[in-house]
Amino acid sequence: MEYFLLLGKDMFSFPHVLGLCFNSEPPACPAEVFCIRLSKGMEMKRLLGLIFGVIFSAILSGALPAHAENYTVRGDMGAEIRYELRERITGGTGIRQTTLSVVMPGSFQSPTFRQEVRDVDLAFVPRPDEQKKTEDGRGNRIITAAWNGSPAFIDVRLTVNAVNTTGLETIETTAPFPQGAVTDDLSDYLRATEQVQSDHPQIRALAGDLTRGIATQFDAVQRLISWVVDHVSYVNPPLKYDALYALESGKGNCQNFSHLSAALLRAAGIPARIVNGITMNRPFDVAWQKGVMTFKMGQGRHSWIEVWFPDLGWVPFDPQNSILFVTNRFIRIEVGVDNNETKNDGLLTWTQGRDAARRPGLQEAVQADFRKDDVRLRGERETYGPRNLLLSPFVQASFRPLEIKPLSPLPVYTEAEKNTFRFDEPFEYGNLLFPEDVDFAFSGVTRSAGGDAFEMRRNFLVETAEYVTTNLTQYAQVVVLPKPVRLEKVGLALHRFGGEGVLWVDIFADQEGKPGLPVVTSALVNVAEISPRPGYRWVDFDFSRENPVLMPGAYWIALGFSGSAIVNWFYTYGKPVGPVHGTRYKGVFQEEWSNALNFEFNYRVIGRTVRHDKLPQGATR
Repeated sequence: MEYFLLLGKDMFSFPHVLGLCFNSEPPACPAEVFCIRLSKGMEMKRLLGLIFGVIFSAILSGALPAHAENYTVRGDMGAEIRYELRERITGGTGIRQTTLSVVMPGSFQSPTFRQEVRDVDLAFVPRPDEQKKTEDGRGNRIITAAWNGSPAFIDVRLTVNAVNTTGLETIETTAPFPQGAVTDDLSDYLRATEQVQSDHPQIRALAGDLTRGIATQFDAVQRLISWVVDHVSYVNPPLKYDALYALESGKGNCQNFSHLSAALLRAAGIPARIVNGITMNRPFDVAWQKGVMTFKMGQGRHSWIEVWFPDLGWVPFDPQNSILFVTNRFIRIEVGVDNNETKNDGLLTWTQGRDAARRPGLQEAVQADFRKDDVRLRGERETYGPRNLLLSPFVQASFRPLEIKPLSPLPVYTEAEKNTFRFDEPFEYGNLLFPEDVDFAFSGVTRSAGGDAFEMRRNFLVETAEYVTTNLTQYAQVVVLPKPVRLEKVGLALHRFGGEGVLWVDIFADQEGKPGLPVVTSALVNVAEISPRPGYRWVDFDFSRENPVLMPGAYWIALGFSGSAIVNWFYTYGKPVGPVHGTRYKGVFQEEWSNALNFEFNYRVIGRTVRHDKLPQGATR
């Protein structure tokens, strides 16, 4: 008689032991069952080792699931917000006149998002020598204040009381595609601009390919936005802010996401406009089948779009992660054809003489007090695309679901193959791009406005970071290594605000998409060694004492600490590198890492790997 081990297998879960069978011949097994012949004299310890070894190998070698990350969200968000924007201008020398423009937020209503502005107060200290009100062709109400010369300090405070509501009920649209002719007041939102190059051959070709054979506008829009979500990774600051740069480089900030989305929509004959405003860093939760996903943005400037539907009107979209709505954490301020036009809010201009030795400076701060906040949202993951995270209300419309192709499996190597590895090639991997050493309070961009005139525009550099040395919450970030690595260092993008103590990094194995058993711990870093100067920078944690070898697969990085350290860890919107649910947190007294975050911490893994031509080919088993 022979012993046969039967293991169930499922690409979406761990293999599981079905049982042992004693037969003279291997039993007939269906395709979803592993059948393994065991030797008669095998000891129990070796038997268990084989079982778990087979399970672990099967986990690593199985095809990665082709999960879509399109979530249908139902519910509502209502908030009463007291929003305050403060600008402080420091004077220059040799300045003839200093001017600041402010756009007054207004009320807005759409099928999913409503902003009701109840009270607005704008104060200048000292009082300007000249002040005027204008309204541009887009309906933006602009206050322009001018001072003779350059006062040592100018303080500007805009206070707004707003009631913001996001309602995610069923949306019904029957708008056909193509849309056809539009009225004159919409025609500007179809034309190409310097930053929205909708007439460029590459953009026109892509828009045509993505919408070929489509019959409804909703289907066309969701395909165009889904392409952007899956093919552009967030980075700030990018080298350029226009649509074509985002298309060719595959990266950009919120301006790039907005410009590329608007360019594709306009190329397809769908009016789209750029919106500038403010996001607030108050998090909110969306419950779904497998836990809670927490969403959070930085507090500061943001750009998004609004899309025209003949039967719905203007509807907001945030091309980074939502269609047909934005949350009530947005303050809508200014609209236009692109971000070259929507530049008036917070625009500082001046004229200067030849003896000018120092230019004016501008510091901006945003505060938000939620007097009331009621969030009730529940999401459901759909079976169709895109691959990256996208939230949508339930839409009753005709469309063809996007199919998601499965990812290639990670390689798995035998012990004999591992023994031949020589780790002689430098390796660096991770979410590497972030605004290093930037003081976010002073990040405006100065440029010539012609002759002796200059301007400083607010930019969209926002401090996106999480306070991670709290005694209440633990955070972990996944890293999926594509090849074998002899680990030397793990770097985190950190800023020390104060306190004392020590930090370290723990690395955990992956267990069903969450942190599992500990693997290795770094050497300690004294908090006092981390510079407190403004900005974020790499802090490397040393693993040279252990020099662990990590095979391809998922691992979790967690920051450990003791003492009173106050440290923030910088993060990037979206998931530039890892899977959607690859940033986790839990309460210190909880066992389950069931909560996921919508961003990805900035990290780097440094070590040495095996040259590609020295790795066994076809190692996936």
